[in-house]
Amino acid sequence: MSSRARVDSAIDGQESDFGTILSHTPATLAAFGELYAEFWQNGSPGPVMKELTRLRNARVTDCGF
Repeated sequence: MSSRARVDSAIDGQESDFGTILSHTPATLAAFGELYAEFWQNGSPGPVMKELTRLRNARVTDCGF
């Protein structure tokens, strides 16, 4: 699996990343932001499992963060 974007950035002069790609459709970006916030603040599973999932996903996708 690659972490290299396959879609160009919607923001001139910025590299393609998750946020700049979602900027192609502002409504999708806003909806994702609401969903993401809900998941991390109130969603199931608990915070420990969420963090473990986030770390594993970063490892599998070779995330640089």
